[in-house]
Amino acid sequence: MNDHLQYLALMAACLVLTLPLEFVLRARVYRRPLRLLVSLLPTVAVFVAWDVLGIIRDHWSYSPRFTSGLMIGPMPLEELVFFIVIPICGLLTYEAVGTVLDRVRPDRAGRGPLRRERVGAPRGTDHA
Repeated sequence: MNDHLQYLALMAACLVLTLPLEFVLRARVYRRPLRLLVSLLPTVAVFVAWDVLGIIRDHWSYSPRFTSGLMIGPMPLEELVFFIVIPICGLLTYEAVGTVLDRVRPDRAGRGPLRRERVGAPRGTDHA
């Protein structure tokens, strides 16, 4: 593999390795795109600003050897991809753990991290 594709390949591997959580454990992160977007926007905005500021002030830089050379302002494309992919992987993991806990702890049913219960709905009913 070319060195300049390693960063992007690592991000792709993170997505591929956590994708089964969506289907096997029904994490339901990709199935709720609006919630995903609302979750990602503040994170991406804050960390892109942080990263750009750090680059402009010469606090850090990125090796052209391990990045594609595509830039978004002073920031390599790979950094933006990182700020999107890693939170998605985190959300998938978080939701999958919630699903597993719901299965093994009946007292927790329907109270997973991003699940909402409708008032008056039977316990354990997921309406998210």
